[in-house]
Amino acid sequence: MTTLKTTPFYQAHQEAGGKLVDFAGWHLPVNYGSQIQEHEAVRTDAGMFDVSHMLITDVSGDQAKAFFRKLLANDVNKLGFVGKALYSAMLNDNGGVMDDLIVYRTNEAETQYRIVSNGATREKDSAQFAKIGAEFGISLNPRYDLAMLAVQGPNAITKLLQVKPEWAETVNNLAVFQGADLGNDWFVARTGYTGEDGVEVMLPATEATAFFKALQAVGVQPCGLGARDTLRMEAGMNLYGNDMDDDTSPLQAGMGWTVDLKDETRDFVGKAPLVALKEKGVDVKQVGLLLAKGGVLRDHMEVITDQGKGITTSGVFSPSLKQSIAIARVPKAFNGDTAKVLMRGKEVDVRVLKLPFVRNGKKQFD
Repeated sequence: MTTLKTTPFYQAHQEAGGKLVDFAGWHLPVNYGSQIQEHEAVRTDAGMFDVSHMLITDVSGDQAKAFFRKLLANDVNKLGFVGKALYSAMLNDNGGVMDDLIVYRTNEAETQYRIVSNGATREKDSAQFAKIGAEFGISLNPRYDLAMLAVQGPNAITKLLQVKPEWAETVNNLAVFQGADLGNDWFVARTGYTGEDGVEVMLPATEATAFFKALQAVGVQPCGLGARDTLRMEAGMNLYGNDMDDDTSPLQAGMGWTVDLKDETRDFVGKAPLVALKEKGVDVKQVGLLLAKGGVLRDHMEVITDQGKGITTSGVFSPSLKQSIAIARVPKAFNGDTAKVLMRGKEVDVRVLKLPFVRNGKKQFD
């Protein structure tokens, strides 16, 4: 039996009453009592999530920029200043999604960057960074000494600054998808996974417990994996392993906007099959589904449309909408606003919506 890995917040989770479960080999809290309460805290006030299982890797070298232009489907050339962040898929040789990740530019010379990648894909990601990196002579520094905490919600920044008032100018000046180095291995970024405002804070592992408790003391609600899933679902955000994976093209998973083909001279891993699929035409698209009442939509349910069948990739009961929602892949030709989902052998009517369902606490449909 393998021992579960723990994050630097492990003690804080225990003391806060977190119900710890196995998540991709990590001991992480699914909730601290009430998942609904945690969800509501993020939609109306402020909540925090331990995301230290995600891997922070610092990349340096004269050819670091060239390395990223080869590694990623999106183009780091867009990172016009220090602190700017880029969301991208990292593709395999067949054009499937190995992972989705965020890259920050961390110096003027474009020789230093920071990657934040998913916890469940840590080993294969690191292997891919090393494999492609060998060609460019870059140095990879996985930051196992750091922790990461997402502080999310309409009051997240106000409450964070009660704990760290000296950060006020830096944090208040951060636009969305920007990060800033605060010194002494503290880094703050305005990127989120909940559809709300907020930040991710990267910090020394040794200071994790104290920081968590300080945020708790000013009323930031500790939140577990359960609320993280319902929040990201309402925000229409993909989860690796559900809504995309090694066998799914970003063009099939609603991630076409993260693929940059403008520079025709740029070659990146998975480009040829991606371009071939684009030219042939993608036969599926991503949509949202809303169940009026009764039952809960889950992943891998069959969707029936007038243009053929589709499948749900994620499904959950939405605490904000008090209805069940799903992300689904359906035939590209389908343009209807209703479909059916096969639930326990019965065809059930669902509404078909454009994602997201909820943004900044407000539902995005009538």
